[in-house]
Amino acid sequence: MILSTKQMLIEAQKKYYAVPAFNIHNMETLQVVAQTAAQMRSPLIIAATPSTVSYAGARYIVAMAEAAAKETDVPIAIHLDHFEDVTQIKKAIDAGFKSCMIDASKLPFEENITKTREVVAYAHRYDTVVEAELGKLIGIEDNVIVDSGEAVYTEPDDAVRFVDATHIDSLAVAIGTAHGLYKGKPKLDFDRLKKIHQVVDVPLVLHGASDVPDEMVKNAIKLGICKVNIATDLKIPFSNAVKNFFKKNPTANDPRKYMTPGKEAMREIVMHKIKVCGSNDRY
Repeated sequence: MILSTKQMLIEAQKKYYAVPAFNIHNMETLQVVAQTAAQMRSPLIIAATPSTVSYAGARYIVAMAEAAAKETDVPIAIHLDHFEDVTQIKKAIDAGFKSCMIDASKLPFEENITKTREVVAYAHRYDTVVEAELGKLIGIEDNVIVDSGEAVYTEPDDAVRFVDATHIDSLAVAIGTAHGLYKGKPKLDFDRLKKIHQVVDVPLVLHGASDVPDEMVKNAIKLGICKVNIATDLKIPFSNAVKNFFKKNPTANDPRKYMTPGKEAMREIVMHKIKVCGSNDRY
């Protein structure tokens, strides 16, 4: 059964661990995260960006996730990641998604509130939870591009106003992480995160966690982060393993053969990220 993220994030919030949200792109990557989470007894959020939903199809993703959920008793949710178009969100909810992110962070504060409230009103009608973002992370996530000069950190007072005005279920905060790979060691504003956690009741989300040192992620979890998004760290080992397979087997043409090393390379990263989140052996 596909669940919403609401209860699993509240549980993580109470016990100071995080639920990993792994971005998938096809059946193979969904299989890896679902099977590994089941093996490690970890709750799981399967995340899909707009281009992934366009590529794979919302109903296909829902059906694959439902198949995965039938094979395990650990909680599994499917989540719309960084959606900016309200109509697309509504269509995906109608198709069976129980968790969504409306990313209106590029808009002025009041417009972000207005657009987020529209999504909340529709989603809550169908028992679907809503994540929103306040502040801007640099980097590229799907079609969302933010230059370094446009980055904006989340202000604690604004976070309180935003949550109260929108009734969102979780809040993605900007504390110095970025989408994609870092040019140097990231600098996270843990004091800012601590202050936000003290004044906001809803679960907090860390985007751009790929390539962030493990100890930094663990510290963020101690300070209130209870959902960690991971994308780039999965794509690179998967694609590298497939490339290496073709270097050794240039005439290969069977997807079952060349996808397998990609899945195995990705599995190792998924296992590691689950341990960093502290979500293993929770169910």
